[in-house]
Amino acid sequence: MVQRGLRKGLTSYGDPGFSLFLRKAFIKAMGYSDDALDRPIIGITDTYSDFNPCHGNVPALIEAVKRGVMLAGGMPMVFPTISIAESFAYPTSMFLRNLMAMDTEEMIKAQPMDSVVLIGGCDKTLPAQIMAAASADLPAIVLPVGPMVVGHHKGEVLGACTDCRRLWGRHRAGEIDEVEIETVNGRLAPSVGTCMVMGTASTMAIMTEAMGLSLPGSAAIPATHADRIRCAEATGKAAAQMAVTGGPRPSEILVPGAFRNAMVALQAIGGSTNGLVHLAAIAGRAGQPLDYAEFDRIGRDTPVLIDLKPSGAHYMEHFHHAGGVPHLLAEIRDLLDLTVPNVGGGTLGDTLPAPGEWHDAEVIRPRSNPLKAQGAMAVLQGNLCPRGAVIKQSAATPALLQHTGRAVVFESVEDMTERVDDPDLDVTADDVLVLRSAGPKGAPGMPEAGYLPIPRKLAQQGVKDMVRLSDARMSGTAFGTIVLHITPESAVGGPLALVRTGDLIRLDTAGRRLDLLVDDAELARRAAAAPPPQPAPSRGYAKLFHDSVLQADEGCDFDFLVPDRGAR
Repeated sequence: MVQRGLRKGLTSYGDPGFSLFLRKAFIKAMGYSDDALDRPIIGITDTYSDFNPCHGNVPALIEAVKRGVMLAGGMPMVFPTISIAESFAYPTSMFLRNLMAMDTEEMIKAQPMDSVVLIGGCDKTLPAQIMAAASADLPAIVLPVGPMVVGHHKGEVLGACTDCRRLWGRHRAGEIDEVEIETVNGRLAPSVGTCMVMGTASTMAIMTEAMGLSLPGSAAIPATHADRIRCAEATGKAAAQMAVTGGPRPSEILVPGAFRNAMVALQAIGGSTNGLVHLAAIAGRAGQPLDYAEFDRIGRDTPVLIDLKPSGAHYMEHFHHAGGVPHLLAEIRDLLDLTVPNVGGGTLGDTLPAPGEWHDAEVIRPRSNPLKAQGAMAVLQGNLCPRGAVIKQSAATPALLQHTGRAVVFESVEDMTERVDDPDLDVTADDVLVLRSAGPKGAPGMPEAGYLPIPRKLAQQGVKDMVRLSDARMSGTAFGTIVLHITPESAVGGPLALVRTGDLIRLDTAGRRLDLLVDDAELARRAAAAPPPQPAPSRGYAKLFHDSVLQADEGCDFDFLVPDRGAR
């Protein structure tokens, strides 16, 4: 017999009757009635934190979700989990993603609930929560916190954090003084919510909706909009219904078609490269390793249709008012698996608007007028990346997508920080900037250091872009001709560790190649002479991370959390 509500997952005292008696005795201290405690229980994650301005609207969303749950006859129970904010996490938010996933999974399993509402937004929270949901396999529904509204400065619309990077680059080049950059600093993020460009938070919310794990239209609603509160209430109602019916469970939604739909959406929105790492981690939890060759094939057939920064010109609130994810997916319905179920009921096909229904064609481009003819990302192969690398071609300089240049190597993030602005640095605009020791183990945590800054002396000459490559990540808000996620990373002996300043590197995006133009015999000599790896951390979570983290192509999850990985 399946146990529900308070009878679920009783604490072990050797007497189940006493366990339930004791549980009810203590929860009644909160003033609950027997009627309330006999109803289906819907857990609601609380990811609010004073360190997480992206989640500043979470208290209001929780109240709306609770209202929806109670309107549908359920009993809402709010519980806290780890909250991760990108710019407040040391050494990097990615270092903590798996910890949040473990926390969320264990709290879902440990506490009695019949379904769960996962409230998240800032970059690593949504993937952590979905990874947890996939492993716990309790009926789960995702509620994104939503993007912030746009900022303004001197008549220009601003978006965090694409314009953070653009304007900081101008400041580095001496085009914006200290007074103005401080003024800009107060205008880039004018409200709570996630970045309002197509960064990782927006990318994950859209992919989540495309996979069927959130209600249709939920991804793009601004954090401060009344529609976001109404979406939260509707999410609570749906969660209560899922608690009664017992589904759909994540295992029923996260089927191969759902991952294909997410990959199509990722390519069509000009999404964040981080989205691919997170999708690989979610797929791994679902026992379905991500097929990078398929992702690249999808990119060749899927145009970029969303005209949003950093690939385009608009912002997430414009995407919402233009029709949001349902109208985007309707434009590419022939590329999707429309039979994938949705947490709100029915299938993906049931949620799409009819062909020809109005939407803003300047923001959601028609197939006949794409922003880019091919998808956002390409997967590269070559002797420098035996297990692959990723380039966001939609945000790159077209002339640099085919390029051969001399390597200028930085040994670590610290080395880059110390030397990149040195006036004596031997570098030209035609060179290839190379950063290593910035991968999952090497950094640790694979920081968003892949957006290597243009050396100051070149920036002052007007250089806006260069070919840059690393085993790091970069923010989805960033732009440029940047190769990321080189796998295996240098810290585990990947070929990136063998590159020397002066070597020639060839990037051939059309041919999907990244090659170090050094013969195999010389590379073998360098490998034999390579120094031993840095000693591993000796304690705590840092040791667990170092000993267990997988490479980027497997989502940087922990090996012991991925089912059947050892048999692959």
